[in-house]
Amino acid sequence: MTAADPASSDYLDQTLLSSIDSITVPEPFGEADLQSGRAAGVDELWAMFTAQSLSRHTDLVARRMRGQGHGYYTIGSSGHESNAAIALASRPTDPALLHYRSGAFYVARSLQAGTASDPADDILAGMMAHTDEPIAGGRHKVFGHPDTAVIPQTSTIASHLPRAVGVAFAIGRARKLGAALRWPEDAITICSFGDASANHSTALGAINAASHLAYQHLPVPLLFVCEDNGLGISVRTPPGWIEASFRNRPGLFYVAVDGADATAALETCHDTVDWVRKTRRPAFLHLRTVRYLGHAGTDVERGYRAVEEIRASMTHDPILGTARALRSAGVEASAVIAEYLRCGGHVAALATRRLSHGRELTTAREVMSTIAPRPETAVVPDAPEPIPALPASGGQTLAQAINATLGWILEQTSSALLFGEDVAAKGGVYGVTKGLRARFGAGRVFDTLLDEQSILGVALGTAISGLLPIAEIEYLAYLHNAEDQIRGEAATLQFFSKGAYRNGMLVRIAGYGYQKGFGGHFHNDDSIAVLRDIPGIVIASPARPSDAAAMLKTLATSAASDGTVGIMLEPIALYHQADLHVEGDRLWLDEMATTEGGGAAEIGTIRRYRDGEPDPDLTIVTWGNGLWMSLRVAARMACAPDPVRCEVIDLRWIAPLPIEAVLASRPRRVLVVDETRRSGGVSEGVVTGLIDREYGGPVARVTSKDSFVPLGDAANLVLLSEAEIEQGIRDLVRRPAL
Repeated sequence: MTAADPASSDYLDQTLLSSIDSITVPEPFGEADLQSGRAAGVDELWAMFTAQSLSRHTDLVARRMRGQGHGYYTIGSSGHESNAAIALASRPTDPALLHYRSGAFYVARSLQAGTASDPADDILAGMMAHTDEPIAGGRHKVFGHPDTAVIPQTSTIASHLPRAVGVAFAIGRARKLGAALRWPEDAITICSFGDASANHSTALGAINAASHLAYQHLPVPLLFVCEDNGLGISVRTPPGWIEASFRNRPGLFYVAVDGADATAALETCHDTVDWVRKTRRPAFLHLRTVRYLGHAGTDVERGYRAVEEIRASMTHDPILGTARALRSAGVEASAVIAEYLRCGGHVAALATRRLSHGRELTTAREVMSTIAPRPETAVVPDAPEPIPALPASGGQTLAQAINATLGWILEQTSSALLFGEDVAAKGGVYGVTKGLRARFGAGRVFDTLLDEQSILGVALGTAISGLLPIAEIEYLAYLHNAEDQIRGEAATLQFFSKGAYRNGMLVRIAGYGYQKGFGGHFHNDDSIAVLRDIPGIVIASPARPSDAAAMLKTLATSAASDGTVGIMLEPIALYHQADLHVEGDRLWLDEMATTEGGGAAEIGTIRRYRDGEPDPDLTIVTWGNGLWMSLRVAARMACAPDPVRCEVIDLRWIAPLPIEAVLASRPRRVLVVDETRRSGGVSEGVVTGLIDREYGGPVARVTSKDSFVPLGDAANLVLLSEAEIEQGIRDLVRRPAL
C-alpha cells in the first residue's frame, strides 16, 4: 500500500498532521469558560493528546514492523483513542477490564498512575511477545498491569463482561459485609467492548445481570463502555442499533458522546464516572468512534469499504478532535504537531531498542510456568482399606457431609460466599445447602438469576477482588453454555498475568447419571470432556461422604492460597445414598469431624480398597458412581465360586489425573470403570497415562455408551452397569498378569 492509499498507515499519519496544521481557530475559550466546566482544562487536554498520540504511534510502528517480519499482533486502537478520556475521568485504583482497542486508555491510566514501565513500551513488548512485557510476559498481547488495576483480558468476544459484573458486585457486597478487597470501597468498575460484541449473548447476559441487580436496588458500581465504530471486522452495525438496544433498559443509565469531540468526551466521561461513583448504579456509555487500518494487519479493508468512505472518516479522527480543542484553547499548531512528532520519535526509539534487546519465551516450561503454580503432591498411596462390610451405626450422607463442610468453610472464612440457583431459600434442589442462609445470612448465601454465565461471572469478579466464591451450577448439563467463563477467563488469568491477578474459586456441579425416577438428558449428563483439557484447573469428584468433606476443604484452601480454580463434580445419585451392599446396611455413611476442621485430601491422592490377600488379581480404577458399583461387584466377586480378588482405587481427582499414584500401588492388571461416555471419557486419559508411563500389564475399560441419557428405565440401556463391570473383570483376568 502507498501513502496515497487511505487504508495505509502512512496516509493516516500524514492526513492527521496536515489536518492539525489546517485547523481554523475559533475564538479561544476564556478563563471563565475553563472554570465553568463547559470546556476541558488545557492540562487535561494535553494529557489526553499525549496518551492518544503514543497509542497511535504504537499502532503505526506495529504495522511497519510486521511488514518487516517483526512482531506478531496488529489489532490496533487507531480511531478509538477517545477512550483516553475515560481513564482521565476515573482513578488509577478503579478496576478496568478493557476492549482490545482501548490502547489510549491503557496509556493514559499508566501515565496517570506513574508506573515504572513506559506504557508505549509495554504495548510494543506485547506486540512482539517479549518476556519483559509487564503483565503476560510474552504469552499474549493484552492490556493489563498490576499497578494500575487494569485486569488483562483475552480476545474472546465479550467474555470479560460477566467478570466485570462480578467485580462491581464484589465492591458493593464487600462494603455491606465489611470484608477487605484489593480495590477501594468507593471504587467503580470500568468495562469496555465493541459494538459488534454488544450483540453477543455473553454481553447481553452480563448487562442484563447488572440491570437485574440494580433493579433490586443492590449496589453495582459499573460503567459499561461501548466503543462503537460501526463494524465487526467487515459486518456493519445498523445505524442507531446500539442506542435503540440500550437506551431504555431498566436499571441502566444510558449516555452517548461523539469521541471526535474531545471537550464533550471529557465532560461526558467525568459526569458519567461521577454518577456511577455517587449512585453505585450501572451506566452504559455509548462512545462513538471510528476504525482505522482495518480490523488487523491482515484485513484488506478496501474489500468491503469504499475508498471514499475511508477517506471521509479521517475528519472524525479523535486525535484531530483533541488537537482542535487545544487550538481552541490557544495552543499553537506547531506545539501540537511537535508533541505528536515527539511521541512518534519516542515510540520509534523504543521499537528500535526492542529489536536488539527483546527476548521471547524459549521453552515450554517457561511458557507454562504461570498456568497454575501449586506445591507438588508426593506420590505415596495410603495403605488400602477393607471394602466396607460391617453394619454402620451412624454417619452422614454425601449431601450432609457437603452441607456440613460448606458451613465450616463459611464459619472459618469470613470472605467466603455461597451462591447459585436455588441454593438459599430452597437449600438446593437436593437439599445440599439447606439451612446455610439461615446460619450465615442473605449477604453471604444467596440465590442468583438463572444464567450460568452470570453465576460464573460473579465468581470470577468476587475472586479477583479478594473474596472466596463458592458457586453452584445446578446440573452438569447447564454448564455447557457457560463453559468459556472457566476455560477462557478463570483458567487463563494467572497465565496471562504472571500470577499478578488470581481468581481462586470453587465451582460445585451436580452431575452424572443413575438418578432414580427423575432425569432425562439435562439432569443425567455424563459428559465431562469439556472440562478435562483445560490447563491448570483442578477437578475433584468425591463419592464417599468423608472424601467430599476432605476434598472440599482442600479446594477452598487451595483457592485462597494458590488461586486454584477448583471444580467439584458431585454424583447426584449418591447424595442421599446410605446403603452399599444391601438395603439397610448403611455402609455408605461416614463419620467425620468436619466442624473441628480435621481431614483434608491432598490434590492428586487416591483412596484404595482391598480385601483378602495382599496380591490382588486385578485393580479396578474408578471414581464417582463407579466406586459405589465397583465395591459392590468386588465384594460379590470375592465370594463367587471362582473368586477374583480385586483392589479398588478411587481416583477422586479427575484433573490432574493421579496416574503416578495408581502405578505406585503396583497393579497386576487394570480395569478402568468409567461412568462417562466411551469417546472423550475419563478412561481415555487413564489408559493413555498408563501407556505413556510404560505400564506393562493388561489394561481394559468399561464405559457408558456414546449416547445422551434418555428418560426413565431406558437410561439403564446406555449407562454403565454392574453386570458390564463384572464381565470386564472376567475377561481381563483371563489375560496374563504383570
